[in-house]
Amino acid sequence: MKIDHIAIWCDDLERMREFYTTYFACVANDIYRNPSKGYSSYFLSFSAGSSRIELMHRTDIDPAPERRGYSKGWAHLSICVGEREDVDKLVERLRGDGHRIVGETRLTGDGYYEAVVEDVEGNLVEIIANK
Repeated sequence: MKIDHIAIWCDDLERMREFYTTYFACVANDIYRNPSKGYSSYFLSFSAGSSRIELMHRTDIDPAPERRGYSKGWAHLSICVGEREDVDKLVERLRGDGHRIVGETRLTGDGYYEAVVEDVEGNLVEIIANK
């Protein structure tokens, strides 16, 4: 068994697509629209492996909680970007582009080299190196 994809409800589907394709080299499919439900989505595929992210928008979904990742439920998405140097470079690129780094690069007690950034809608993305 494996995880095929995770899904994220989005306020701004296009900004979220741009964030993940720009910084994590995802490839987006063509947008899917279902006008009768006010629903649209993108599937984003990673170059390595078969995991995907589904970005979804629906006109009747409640606004996002004020502090995503700090309430019960899903806490973060973790993306392995390669080696420690790759984590460092991506964090500096994100910082330079004005994205909020909420956890600076560090070696965790369980041996991960990681940093944490907010995506454009405040979801937490843990950026890790190969262990």
